[in-house]
Amino acid sequence: MLAETRVETPSAEPEVGPAALIKGRSLWQDAGVRFMRNKAAVVSVIVLIAVVLFTFIGPLFAAWSIEKIDWSIIGMVAEKGQPSIETGHFFGADEVGRDLFSRVIQGTQISLAVGILGAAVAVVVGTLYGAVAGYFGGRLDSAMMRFVDIIYSIPFLFILILMLIIFGRSFVVLFMGIGLISWLGMARVVRGQTLTLKNREFVEAAIATGVKPLAVVFRHIVPNLLGIVVVYATLLIPEIILLESFISFLGLGIQEPNTSLGALISEGAQTMQYGELWQIGFPLAFFVVILFSFFFAGDGLRDALDPKDR
Repeated sequence: MLAETRVETPSAEPEVGPAALIKGRSLWQDAGVRFMRNKAAVVSVIVLIAVVLFTFIGPLFAAWSIEKIDWSIIGMVAEKGQPSIETGHFFGADEVGRDLFSRVIQGTQISLAVGILGAAVAVVVGTLYGAVAGYFGGRLDSAMMRFVDIIYSIPFLFILILMLIIFGRSFVVLFMGIGLISWLGMARVVRGQTLTLKNREFVEAAIATGVKPLAVVFRHIVPNLLGIVVVYATLLIPEIILLESFISFLGLGIQEPNTSLGALISEGAQTMQYGELWQIGFPLAFFVVILFSFFFAGDGLRDALDPKDR
């Protein structure tokens, strides 16, 4: 009797090779890795976070409120209004005895708010306008872009100053005016990107399945523009802050009792001849740090999201 022979076959196990260990990364993950390699951009983000925290935490350490006046130094600001921990004027006092530390905090808050809110208005209006013009094309695109060209031909500052004169010099009018003018560049950038995206396969597939044109724009075109929009917005914020500071320097921006960095720099420039350099030094330092930090962070985002580096 022959013994039965049992042949055991080894169970088939999936081969684990180098290809199986490779895990794909999204655009934003790759961008995050490249951004973290940019030391200047990372330091700039840290500095911006520190400035924002200063605007929130700083008032807790202020010995003087914004409205309170130190009557003991009136007429002797150059001698007694210098920066001092003993008097509580950490950044010194201005010409009328107000604490510069508290006013720099308020000026930084308002300048950042104008820049961020103005950029937000420009992003929303410019993105929607440019995406619609680029996707539909034809006569609608020509008409919409000719309107942009007409607005571009009008002096930028003239429109803003006219709005401040007609509607009053207030915070809301200032950032709305800046934002509604700044969207022109965003519209052109978004339109150019939309012209390249609307012929891509995923857009054609959406159209073939019966998706309505506006739904294609909002669901497929705009989400794919997020990278360029974020980069442009980051670079637009310092431009708006610079414009607001220039308007306030001319006396047409933020009005008393509120202030901005541009207004503080303007006030400090008028007292330089009396040797009160701290009145321009501290606001100017915050102004320069914020501008350069946004520019470096924007450059870092632009390099990180560059498809050529993928």
